[in-house]
Amino acid sequence: MTGLSAAAGLGRTSALAVACARDLARHAAEHPGLFPARPFDAGFFHSLGLVGAFGSPWATAGELRAVNRAALWVFAVDLQVDHVAKSREEVAALVGDCLAVAAGDAPRGPLTQCLASLRDDLGADPRWRDQLERMLAAMLKEWDWRESGATPGLEEYLRNADSCGSAFVNLSHWLATGDQWTLANLDLVRAADDEVQRYLRLLNDLTTYDREARWGDANALTLGAGRAEVTERMARHARTAAELIDPLRETSPRTALYLERQVGFNTGFYGVSDYWGEL
Repeated sequence: MTGLSAAAGLGRTSALAVACARDLARHAAEHPGLFPARPFDAGFFHSLGLVGAFGSPWATAGELRAVNRAALWVFAVDLQVDHVAKSREEVAALVGDCLAVAAGDAPRGPLTQCLASLRDDLGADPRWRDQLERMLAAMLKEWDWRESGATPGLEEYLRNADSCGSAFVNLSHWLATGDQWTLANLDLVRAADDEVQRYLRLLNDLTTYDREARWGDANALTLGAGRAEVTERMARHARTAAELIDPLRETSPRTALYLERQVGFNTGFYGVSDYWGEL
């Protein structure tokens, strides 16, 4: 690829990211109480637009709507659980409302209205509802750890990696745009994705430690893991993910490339910035 054609490709992907960011900003503006300017600043929407576009640069903005809005919703529910809810009862009620809407109930407020829209776009697939339940249960567990002062070891912490929402977002993407093989073999794809999610969980922890320590968010380092231990585990999960992704190339090259790009893009992104704005 020549320098000119490479630059043209970057230009198209950047324009795609801008289109995605604008759609996300419009969507958030419909629910201002759910997406306050702090921490949902302009840079936040551009960041989500970038990760969506560079993850699937061959797509259109319409095709990326599900993955982008799923990611936006994960940040919204994370804020509600970690910083808005004042009791475990409130968190449990929020979880119950979300699961009821995922199962087909009518939404009761902005958070579940956004979820219902995503549910309808994805056809209420039972695998999607299951992943949503796993994510919300993991968020609730982290809430319990924080309130009780528990310090789970790294193994237990990583078993709870669904809390970061990466697998939920990616499954939403595949249900919306996945090829026939991917949709028929989601068990294999999700096994690779689970390793990617663990890597991203630790990458986030390593590079956003200062912010998460201020905000009181669960983080492997604040729970007692050392940086060397976290770095070693990241390398292990990256290797395992690569081993599981490699066989996907022949049957679904774009699915394999998407997973690789999730690792690569976020590794570079977190070296410079963070998705969240300031509270």
